[in-house]
Amino acid sequence: MTLEEWKALDEDATGELVDGVLVEEEDVGALHEVIVPWLSDAFGPWARSRGAMRATSDVKYGLAPGLGRKLDFSVFLAGDLPPAEGLVRKPPYVAVEIVSRTARDQRRDRVEKLEEYARFGIRYYWIVDPTPRTVEIFALRDDGSYALAFTASPGRHDAIPGCDGLVLDLDDLWAEVGRLS
Repeated sequence: MTLEEWKALDEDATGELVDGVLVEEEDVGALHEVIVPWLSDAFGPWARSRGAMRATSDVKYGLAPGLGRKLDFSVFLAGDLPPAEGLVRKPPYVAVEIVSRTARDQRRDRVEKLEEYARFGIRYYWIVDPTPRTVEIFALRDDGSYALAFTASPGRHDAIPGCDGLVLDLDDLWAEVGRLS
């Protein structure tokens, strides 16, 4: 399957494109759907003050020929916004993946997507892992690989790499997540 064929699939057809093959997406559940709006709310004032734009998990990204992903959450800076329609072929400034519980999905987020997103040129890749309740931020280096730039679990954090002025109250996030337990 090509990227264009993947993009043209009916909106009810789920999955991502890997090596030209449609693969099933993770079964994310309520936990994922609680974290995504929390991220959008946390980024809201920061994004609006900078003319940036937030996007959620139904946007299709064409990372490379035969490789299409749907990021859990992403942020585009002003002046570098995505097209209103169609496949997004430009990297967002920030990409966030929320780790699912299966070993397969964890490997996909921590290994496969880490490499793919670096090659695509996403400046900051965040991994939110609700099981140990951690947030990791990887920054793209000049050599095209990621370096761990930030990791945190509890607390209120205001020194977020690449996002001057953004405040993350992870105590609030984990309290919200804890309501589902």
